[in-house]
Amino acid sequence: MQRTYLPRLGAGLVLAVAGASSWLGLGGSQAASLFNSLPLDQRRFAVLAQPVGRSDWKLLVLEQIRPEPRCWQERPDGLIDPALNRFDFTGICSRYIDSNGYSLRVGDSDLGSSHRLRLKQEGNRVALVAFSPSDPTELLVGQGLLRQRDREGFVLIQLEPDWRLQRRAFGSQTLSHVYLANDAPLAQLIDRANQGRSPAPQALPQPALALNPPPVLAAGQGPITLPVVPYRP
Repeated sequence: MQRTYLPRLGAGLVLAVAGASSWLGLGGSQAASLFNSLPLDQRRFAVLAQPVGRSDWKLLVLEQIRPEPRCWQERPDGLIDPALNRFDFTGICSRYIDSNGYSLRVGDSDLGSSHRLRLKQEGNRVALVAFSPSDPTELLVGQGLLRQRDREGFVLIQLEPDWRLQRRAFGSQTLSHVYLANDAPLAQLIDRANQGRSPAPQALPQPALALNPPPVLAAGQGPITLPVVPYRP
């Protein structure tokens, strides 16, 4: 298994950081102060709900690195075709399929260890919500229109107005991990959700089909994936 981690640091230093966090009793959000986040061009990404079985859904985030060929396309029925499955997308598309690739960030805190993301169907809508096992409050992160259920057609999820995709970074070094991020403090988001004051949903967007070529990254500036080094006290 591989996980995004600190770039260009020796295994000993990675272990030292992990050990220090454990020894100090730091929670996920405090330990995550090691990382910061960087803005992304939202047009290069698609947040998708993939149908699984008869009623379940799986979250998938796609990134268009090069403009062609297209990593996803809108079908005539409004569902999304994950076109990258039909060609070798190495260097063209990136996909983030689980918590190794994406997580929640609120304010300046990484909530990947305390909150989960899940998709749930509500009538003809598929909602992306964040929640904590210790708190029943659900934060609406995004939603999409379900025109019909088709195992080959994905539902485009539009993030709510105050949510954005961001890149995890360590200093100025970008990592191969994306955040679903909100700048507001967690307590404020929970208060809004409990009082039914979440921002009104926006009109569902069409997939971004025209992209400018992304800038060429200098050596050592691109996303880095390193093996996980297990910590043993």
